[in-house]
Amino acid sequence: MTDIVTVDIGGTHARFAIASLAKDGAITMDEPITLHTDDHASFQSAWDDYRTQKGGTLPTDVAMAIAGPVGGDVIRFTNNPWIIRPAMIGEKLGCERQALVNDFEAVAHAVARAGDDEFLHLTGPEGTLPATGRLTVMGPGTGLGVAHLYREPDGTYRVSATEGGHIDFAPLDQIEDAILARLRKRHNRVSVERVVAGPAISDIYHTLAAMENKSVPELDDIEIWTKGMNGEDILAAAAVDRFCLSLGSVAGDMALAHGAKAVVIAGGLGYRLRDHLPQSGFAERFRAKGRFEGLMASLPVKLITHPQPGLFGAAAAFSQKYGDA
Repeated sequence: MTDIVTVDIGGTHARFAIASLAKDGAITMDEPITLHTDDHASFQSAWDDYRTQKGGTLPTDVAMAIAGPVGGDVIRFTNNPWIIRPAMIGEKLGCERQALVNDFEAVAHAVARAGDDEFLHLTGPEGTLPATGRLTVMGPGTGLGVAHLYREPDGTYRVSATEGGHIDFAPLDQIEDAILARLRKRHNRVSVERVVAGPAISDIYHTLAAMENKSVPELDDIEIWTKGMNGEDILAAAAVDRFCLSLGSVAGDMALAHGAKAVVIAGGLGYRLRDHLPQSGFAERFRAKGRFEGLMASLPVKLITHPQPGLFGAAAAFSQKYGDA
């Protein structure tokens, strides 16, 4: 049994847990601790906080899922101001071995290792995910993460990180035209992450309000999500539905680009939308790819329900790298 610290660092939160890697490949974790990135000036500060909460000592191996490109001498986060210098991790954190992966690369590792009972069916054929071939893994949070997973016939797998969340947004109707017009006032180029990520709900909400000539209070994105998902605010609920439509469109685009045999939706927001997506226009938009509608209808789309896929997946990436699970 090998114990490691596994970390999932996003734009808003940094999650920490101790993972135990068994010789038979099983991965178990203790109860995660979540810290707000805004409360800490650096990753080392958050690490020290976690170490204190765990009694002052931690395992000497670490796996990190990082919300941003991984590689080079300095890692900069896409949606928070922290930086990490991989060469300094051993000295600064007291760690001997490390595995650093993109956050959605980690989620793809989690998809590869999760049990069949940890997926919720959204659309397409019922049944388990394909045992071989390429799968698209994507999901909204503070940003929009995208990765792909390739399963080999011998049971091994490979994961590739992508920056698919930064491809151009393509509106499909007048409402999305209006959302794009609003965003273009602030951004010369509008990526899908501007429309299909947690903070995007504010622009969607205010676009709908403007189209209906309604005056609405200044709510932050968390308030809009809360009021929309519990039905307290009709316009916010419409914004949530519109978000689900756009998510379906983007998921279908990613599947076509990857040549995927299936799609898995993940991300903190994706998980919170698990009851909304099956009732929304997500599935219809996913299939709406013109001549390829039949192909899209043949692809299973599922949502991973593992409560901490980033932490679990980072630990799986460590296990794959060092082969001592």
